[in-house]
Amino acid sequence: MNPDDAGPLVLARVRADGACQWALVTEDALPDQRTAARIATTALDAVPTDREELNSHVQAVMAELEAHSAQRALTPGGASWLHVQHVPVRRLVGRLVRKLLALSAWEPFAQNPGCIIPAAGEALVGTRETSSREYRLYTVTWSGIAYLLGAPAPGDQMRSAQLQQLAVSRAEVSPVPSPVPSTLPQSEVVALSWSSRHAETLLPVLKELARGGHPTVLVDLGTDAADRCQEPTTPSIRLCPAPPSLLSPAGTVSRPALADEDPGDYDKTIRVRELAVRLDRLDRLAVSVVETSDGSTQPSWRAMVRTETWLDGVFASTRPHTVLLCNDTSPLGALAVHAAERHGITTVYVQHGAWTPQSVAWPALHSRHIVVMGERDVAPARAWVRHPDAEIHVLGQPRFDVLADIDQEQQRRYLDELLAACTDHRPEKIAVWACQPFGPHLLRAQGSLVLEGLRKAEGDWGLVIAPHPAQSAGSFDLFLETASGPPVAAADPGIGARGCLAGADAVLSAYSTCGIEAVLLDVPVIELAHPGERTLGLADHGLAQRCSSADDIANALSRPAQSQGSRRNTDAVCHWRGTSARDITRLIVDRSQTGPT
Repeated sequence: MNPDDAGPLVLARVRADGACQWALVTEDALPDQRTAARIATTALDAVPTDREELNSHVQAVMAELEAHSAQRALTPGGASWLHVQHVPVRRLVGRLVRKLLALSAWEPFAQNPGCIIPAAGEALVGTRETSSREYRLYTVTWSGIAYLLGAPAPGDQMRSAQLQQLAVSRAEVSPVPSPVPSTLPQSEVVALSWSSRHAETLLPVLKELARGGHPTVLVDLGTDAADRCQEPTTPSIRLCPAPPSLLSPAGTVSRPALADEDPGDYDKTIRVRELAVRLDRLDRLAVSVVETSDGSTQPSWRAMVRTETWLDGVFASTRPHTVLLCNDTSPLGALAVHAAERHGITTVYVQHGAWTPQSVAWPALHSRHIVVMGERDVAPARAWVRHPDAEIHVLGQPRFDVLADIDQEQQRRYLDELLAACTDHRPEKIAVWACQPFGPHLLRAQGSLVLEGLRKAEGDWGLVIAPHPAQSAGSFDLFLETASGPPVAAADPGIGARGCLAGADAVLSAYSTCGIEAVLLDVPVIELAHPGERTLGLADHGLAQRCSSADDIANALSRPAQSQGSRRNTDAVCHWRGTSARDITRLIVDRSQTGPT
């Protein structure tokens, strides 16, 4: 049976083998027992979760899993599989903890817990919908929850059909890609990028280094066409694209077959409230996630081993004193910092996105030097640093240095012409909605809220949707087709919010860093505080208006524009003088000459 074709599942108390047991079944498979305890799994998935309790359990489960499994596989350079793959595994653990808390909160099960019979044919690990091109959002199915709580092993039905197909190894040209081009020059700094936001943050620093006579290499690990780096025009910045096959192969940590489960592992459990999760089985689900490769954002374990060998070759050839990067916690970042430290190279991390308590997949920073945007980022950085000699520097965001030269009139003309071309109307006022790659349901809910707010606001308003760089093409097609009321158009993905927000009368966003850019340009900002979702927290500094309803949005848009706040408040969020790239360059050069302080 294919569960996707059988309708939603129900957790119900049924009679099996002469006794009452919990089982996952389809609604039409249940006998007509109206008094029997039952609940749709979609209702369980909708149970609200206390974020503090969720985070506490996730941290505890990850600690136990690391103690149980971390040393079972290491890269040739000694990096644990669970260290470099921590983020995708942690996200999986987050989904299973949500489900366990919801199950525990359902009174009939809490009063009479027990083994759950999995749904016939349902895999244990699957994926969730997202509008992002970059991330594959894994989840534990409800049959996976049953398996973790002690249900019989399902044989080969570990992953969904989609993941099974992705796990098939692709043909490779060679067992290991060539370490580096033989012409790769010796350089003082090697920068690593696998995202368009990384490249935009790092290139201003590399150009400043070049102006000072310091040669650099920009390693492009991007696997998505939109995230690959353009050839730098500055001669002393050398672009080094990773081989196309480097991050493509599937392959995971070796494990015995499911039938060979070690009985000695059965008593090793971690409790989430009163529910005991078997660690050996959680280990198997985690391993199944890192078997498939999703490019640079979530490479397979085998791809990570190959990448370490390739990076070792890059570092040995270029012999830099510093590795510069914008992410040191995701698989590639954690691996790169580990490799750099092993080569005796200083690591510098530049914060490229705003931090909020809910935005960080893994609260850990591994680099030697941490460059943060604003004063408010110092406290979390201190709490998250793992390097014993870590230093934190408040130097702003190099990507924002160019804001002082933005042509607001040109951006306004773009917005006017875009709406006129798409809707035959030039509204007096234009709002830009700077989006994030949410799932389709949340995108539609947030979009409907924005449109309703514009409908109720005073004046003639239009809306331009600015897709996030990581959003897939067509994410807003259905929304644009069904939108009614104010004129609506979508900006070209290559322009995005950064390319048009200066021309707007207001910028609306939940937690896009474009909200910070709008503050720096004195464009009014509305923080969309959708229930259960995070914001940038700009309103906490008097730099934005927080809105959770259409009436809130209408009122905010109808008021005269207010001052965006004092320099002190702005500096708390982002230290902006137009010199961030220069200041970071000075840090890199000074530390290379003086060594650790």
